[in-house]
Amino acid sequence: MDGSLSGLRILDLTRILAGPFCTATLCDLGAEVIKVEHPNGGDLSRGTAPFISDGDSYYYLSVNRGKHSVTLDLTNERGKEIFLDLVKVSDVVIENFRPGTMDRLGLSYNDLRPLNPRIVFASISGFGQTGPYSDRPALDIIVQAMGGLMGITGEPGGAPVRAGTSLSDIVAGLFTTNALLAALYERERSGEGQMVDISMMDCQLSILESAIGRYTLTGQIPQPMGSRHPTFTPFQAFQTQDSWIVIAIVGGLNDMWPRLCAAIERVDLIDDPRFADGNIRTENYEIISPILNEAFLKKTTQEWLEELQGLGIPVGPVNSIEDVVNDPQVQHREMLAEVRSPTGTPAVVVNTPIKMSRSASGPQGPGASLGEHNDWMLREVLGLPADAVEAINASGALGTEH
Repeated sequence: MDGSLSGLRILDLTRILAGPFCTATLCDLGAEVIKVEHPNGGDLSRGTAPFISDGDSYYYLSVNRGKHSVTLDLTNERGKEIFLDLVKVSDVVIENFRPGTMDRLGLSYNDLRPLNPRIVFASISGFGQTGPYSDRPALDIIVQAMGGLMGITGEPGGAPVRAGTSLSDIVAGLFTTNALLAALYERERSGEGQMVDISMMDCQLSILESAIGRYTLTGQIPQPMGSRHPTFTPFQAFQTQDSWIVIAIVGGLNDMWPRLCAAIERVDLIDDPRFADGNIRTENYEIISPILNEAFLKKTTQEWLEELQGLGIPVGPVNSIEDVVNDPQVQHREMLAEVRSPTGTPAVVVNTPIKMSRSASGPQGPGASLGEHNDWMLREVLGLPADAVEAINASGALGTEH
């Protein structure tokens, strides 16, 4: 089966995570991604740990598998000309340089549009292309902090805590994926491309759920609550005899509360007006919390899982990464895939979560060594003859090593 995006060509100027995560998602769906890297070292993530046994970066491989790597010095006039030629035969250009960089190179959307009016141009940056912060550099932790996520993450009264994954980068990558697909769909009607401006800060705000609303409606500033939910109780992690579980009873499922009370052998709580529903239990959290904490310490995690799942109560273990990798559901869904590093060593990466009935999805190939596809780009994508390829190699447009 072909991927649903087969035939789509993307010029990928992005580095590190947000942009590469976006283009990896599109590549897994069948798009042809030409990763344009600087000749001097390429994407910085190539030097980022952990490393596979052959010295290749796992970090790089995880979000760049299946892409074609070409090297272009965009400050070299011939290198710039080659890039512009690629734009003419591509559908998407995506970059995550500091705002203004593409303008200075003469490669902004306004520069490229006359060459290919159908081009969709996406820019990912920390704070967007406009506004008082637009020229500031921003990595994931900066956006998690400034975007409010760290202000509501962690234990009450504790130090600010960064989410355990680069959430701001990844969310920006996912929103860029959505935006590109929307722009490409719109292009089918209008025949024209457009520019997509993605701010990591904007994306961070968009996933704060009700935190903004709770502040604007009540004037109270949301604070870190550990694993708790601000509205529903019980909805958090509890320690058991041997590890931890999470329980989640939400509003509208009031029949769950009596079942839980019976399971913890506290049927006296069922008709207690202080715990009548989720909102009231949240208001009386300081009363109900020690009761629940004491109860869950009486059995092991597995015992609680079997009992509560049998009662239809939403419950799950707090898994380590080792637990997740070996989880039968993860294995059944084929969420782990083996790909090869640029030098051929196999490594396990996370597969795409997108499953389709008629279209293939998943890693499209190995990671590429820096500039591995330069000759392919010149001969097959641009259709240049051998003497032109030799002249380009001698020009320094691809870097001194290519």
